[in-house]
Amino acid sequence: MAIRIATPGVYIQEKNAFGNSIVASPTAIPAFVGYTEKAEKEGKPIINVPTLIDSLETFETFFGRAWVPTYSLKKSEGAANDVTLGGNKYSLVTEESRYYLYDSLRLFFANGGGRAYIVSTGVYKEEVDSDKLIGGIRKLKTTTEPTLLTVPDAVALTPQGCAGVQQEMLLHCEGSDNRFAVLDVQGGTTARSYDENDTIDAFRNNLGNVGLKHGAAYYPWVNATVVSDKEFSYLQFAEIEELVLLLKEEAASIHEKERKQQEAIAEIDKLTAVSGFDADLHQTLKSISPLYKSLMFSFADKLNVLPPSGAITGALARVDAVEGIWKAPANEGLGGVFSPVISMTNEDQEDLNLTLGGKSVNAIRTFSGEGTMIWGARTLDGNSQDWRYINVRRTMSFIESSVKSSVKSYVFQANTPMTWVSAKGAIDAFLTNLWNQGALVGTTQNDAFLVEVGLGSTMTQNDVLDGMMKISVKVAISRPAEFIVLTFQQQMQS
Repeated sequence: MAIRIATPGVYIQEKNAFGNSIVASPTAIPAFVGYTEKAEKEGKPIINVPTLIDSLETFETFFGRAWVPTYSLKKSEGAANDVTLGGNKYSLVTEESRYYLYDSLRLFFANGGGRAYIVSTGVYKEEVDSDKLIGGIRKLKTTTEPTLLTVPDAVALTPQGCAGVQQEMLLHCEGSDNRFAVLDVQGGTTARSYDENDTIDAFRNNLGNVGLKHGAAYYPWVNATVVSDKEFSYLQFAEIEELVLLLKEEAASIHEKERKQQEAIAEIDKLTAVSGFDADLHQTLKSISPLYKSLMFSFADKLNVLPPSGAITGALARVDAVEGIWKAPANEGLGGVFSPVISMTNEDQEDLNLTLGGKSVNAIRTFSGEGTMIWGARTLDGNSQDWRYINVRRTMSFIESSVKSSVKSYVFQANTPMTWVSAKGAIDAFLTNLWNQGALVGTTQNDAFLVEVGLGSTMTQNDVLDGMMKISVKVAISRPAEFIVLTFQQQMQS
């Protein structure tokens, strides 16, 4: 600032000693889009309003708790059943829609997730609608902070509807500066058949070819541990009479003494008259009926079968915080997960990881003594030398976003060598810091990155006259050692 000197005296003029610095953009703040129990903040509706939360408790305040369906007990002739009584097999069957957002969020926090944006596109009891999910995704265009996008409720749609939502996810991320989509494979509870009904082939065929480098997919689904049997009771039965009949049959079979049978039946008969939830009755039934207790575990087992995107998103947040966005999000354990729904061998994974069409799908596998692991680090653009790996794509987006935000301060500054040197210095300092942390590869800084700006290198005189300052940034991003080949050979004894 120029000082006007007109009166005798001493004047002080401060001068900045340091140039502008680049602040690193946040990297693992996801946006979850889907259906919730409610959508209300401070008495106002927040349907289709991106809302920041920092814990599951905050989510429950604004959006409520999990979807809890009602089930009917049906005799089952096949191998798949939930409980057995007197040689008869019974399965729990529901015709209600399934909503995955809340339980996926539980997996997110179980794997180290922190802040997240929620876009509620509707409430429970509504049919999951692809147009509403797509509308929720588009509401994120004006929200700049989220860097990850997941829509777990997409898998509850028809195959056509799910494909439409996932295509919109990739298209949305392609149009954003630093956003990356985490996709679930619809039908991820089904093993591969390698025919016209193959789950992975259907996913690849339906997905299209737009924005593949901005997303990654994971298979199979997981058996989680985030849903507890304590969350369920007799209220989950659509027809309480069915439950009463089975519990009476069980009481007759396990109690030899008539008095014990009548005492148990008297407690069971209370179910026909009770209104709402009676905690004492629920605990009594769990203590006198192994079948009733088993049914509570069956409820939890069913609702713990979840698409993996919530867990993956949490793992991405954890890896970013502990090691950095440049670490490949693979060979990482999953919290809140008991096992993958489907076990795979190396041969099973070959076509997932390397395929002629290039649409790589990352595997979730269990290894003896290690638990359930993310065993893949590829984007859906698996044939691309530039964007094959998730960490390369996300690191480049992170650098681009950070540099772009910083360079905004030079807009309308004089387009002169002094400005060019200042901008180059800020970018150099930022990239040097990344190189020291291991994000960039090279024995020297010149090997790791190169920043150029100025007449004759990045700009012409016409560019300056047109008000354009062009900066060229080249970086060597670290890539994962995906295949490690060890060569052994015997040598002669000396």
